[in-house]
Amino acid sequence: MARRLQIRLLTWDVKDTLLRLRHPLGEEYATKARDYGLEVEPSALEQGFRQAYRAQSHSFPNYGLSHGLTSRQWWLDVVLQTFHLAGVQDAQAVAPIAEQLYDDFSRPCTWQVLDGAEDTLRECRSRGLRLSVISNFDQRLEGILEGLGLREHFDFVLTSEAAGWPKPDPRIFQEALRLAHMEPVVTAHVGDNYLCDYQGPRAVGMHSFLVADPQALDHVVRDSVPKEHILPSLAYLLPALDCLEGSSPGL
Repeated sequence: MARRLQIRLLTWDVKDTLLRLRHPLGEEYATKARDYGLEVEPSALEQGFRQAYRAQSHSFPNYGLSHGLTSRQWWLDVVLQTFHLAGVQDAQAVAPIAEQLYDDFSRPCTWQVLDGAEDTLRECRSRGLRLSVISNFDQRLEGILEGLGLREHFDFVLTSEAAGWPKPDPRIFQEALRLAHMEPVVTAHVGDNYLCDYQGPRAVGMHSFLVADPQALDHVVRDSVPKEHILPSLAYLLPALDCLEGSSPGL
């Protein structure tokens, strides 16, 4: 008879799994621009940011570390390009706004803990589960988690900047397993991105759960993920773990 599976380590994504911005990004950028005398539509900044972030991530993945950039410079360039795409051509006028936004997004008050996140982390700890973070965030994450009262729940916080590889690269998951001294079969990852947080950990033999509204998922994704692995909210995590542990040890 197969031995019953017991998950010992849960690794966590952060942005849009445990935390989110307190205000929409376009509003944050527009408010800061207004402080410096620039009027820019939040919707234009939101759209510009999506384009700038996508282009920067493609040209200089993982904060451009392999190209000699720092994560701070990487983000400053994203902000400058965001305003340029939103119609602001004066880079000198935007430079101090970019610096201020970088600092603002370092502050815990810019972020908010999602409903149920802290209770879920506490309940996981009370079950004896070890918890850690695997996030495509930069060096600011530790301070943000500390300021929001969440850092104490985690054994370690592994960012893609520190690891040198972003999710879904298998090496960042393998590094987390090494740090935790855990085998993948007793580890599960929780996050909101199908490629990074669901498929990525499974490629190294971990279990995973996708935090998402099932109705909002692309039908190809929805059809490829067993319904018991989809968490409409974090309140579904512990029952999903019970279900997983009651099944066979296989993935």
